[in-house]
Amino acid sequence: MKTLYIECAMGAAGDMLMASLYELLPDKEAFLNTMNGLGLPGVALQAKSAKTCGIAGTHMAVTVHGEEETEPAAPGHSHGEAQKEPHLHSHPHDHAHDHEHHHDHEHPHDHPHEEHDHMHSGEQVHDHTHAHHHATPGHIAEIIDALPLPQEVRTAARAVYDDIAKAEAKAHGCPVGDVHYHEVGALDAVADVTGVCYALYLLHPDKIVVSPIHVGSGTVRCAHGIMPVPAPATANLLEGVPTYGGSIRGELCTPTGAALLAHFASGFGPMPVMTVEQIGVGIGTKDFGQANCVRSFWGNTREEANGQITELVCNIDDMSPEALSFACSRLLELGALDVYTVPGTMKKGRPGHLLTVLCDADKISDLAREVLRYTTSNGLRVRRCEKYFLEPSVGTVETPWGPVRVKYARGFGIRHAKPEYEDAAALARKNGISYQQVLEEVLRKIDGNT
Repeated sequence: MKTLYIECAMGAAGDMLMASLYELLPDKEAFLNTMNGLGLPGVALQAKSAKTCGIAGTHMAVTVHGEEETEPAAPGHSHGEAQKEPHLHSHPHDHAHDHEHHHDHEHPHDHPHEEHDHMHSGEQVHDHTHAHHHATPGHIAEIIDALPLPQEVRTAARAVYDDIAKAEAKAHGCPVGDVHYHEVGALDAVADVTGVCYALYLLHPDKIVVSPIHVGSGTVRCAHGIMPVPAPATANLLEGVPTYGGSIRGELCTPTGAALLAHFASGFGPMPVMTVEQIGVGIGTKDFGQANCVRSFWGNTREEANGQITELVCNIDDMSPEALSFACSRLLELGALDVYTVPGTMKKGRPGHLLTVLCDADKISDLAREVLRYTTSNGLRVRRCEKYFLEPSVGTVETPWGPVRVKYARGFGIRHAKPEYEDAAALARKNGISYQQVLEEVLRKIDGNT
């Protein structure tokens, strides 16, 4: 099984993740050509050779109108690269780790930069004055939807941005619609997010495992003052994810990094037993006395069962078909995952059935009792089994006649897609066409997006 393991010993940020994945790509030049041909105004990507504590890797420089959004950080306050995430009526400001990150702050949008005593993402060290410009989540969605990238990449990028906007809104107790992006910071953030999504699309791993994430410690300065690390939005995005603080003072994981990892990770934990074929190293620009990088390990793991299931089994030879059918229906209603019968010949040559009920482990006692209640069996057998399964999801495909839901299942390098029968049949009836015609159109659209 093709497995990607991402080591976040120094946190995570969009450009460092992208740089580590870039090193794994078979055609690096084609990746950069595609990213630089997206048409994002003034945005350019350049892969630069870099080192950290003697470890060679790549620093992915994302520039807007020729300027990379980095600046010196206040001592003891930051670790990250230029901040580029969404704000609540806010403007990105830089961290010193080559991580992007925005902390939200509210103030009017028509004042000049010099009214503040802090730098904004996209500003330069020299003096200048210009009005702030903001982009809404809807505007960012429009930008992403218009990018010349596969639909799967655009869908993933939008999902990551949606997660960030929700986390920022939750952190500040405001509607998602009140979250705004600084115009310049938003553009290089779009490059970071889509770059990671596109690199993963090209690599197409069967499984992504992420280490526990080092978030840093201490505080970070923003317009409202000093806020704790991890920042509130980052903490919201990492709910349910293994994290730790460590002794390094500053912010190591940004909202973009957190959102990307939370979106794509199949699981979090130590490196699995794997045969490593390549290692990608994405390097930040700051010196912390230890290697400032994200490492991505690409290789193979043995395909293992990804779940467990229980079978409740009994032989039945003295129930009518109607009574057995009723029992099967009730067991499904009471929480069985599946119920089926197999005809067989019982003792003394009597025709009968083998009844099998599939359920989760926490349902064994309840469903065993119900099997005895609704059948004539005086006993049953319990089998605990490992199982292999594809992860289910649901999507929608647009046809000339209307939308059709599609059930997807993915895993182990396999993808299944099945149009929802009732949706396709309803469109066929409404438009006076055959079911097969709708089905073929849906399948054509699915194949075109792979």
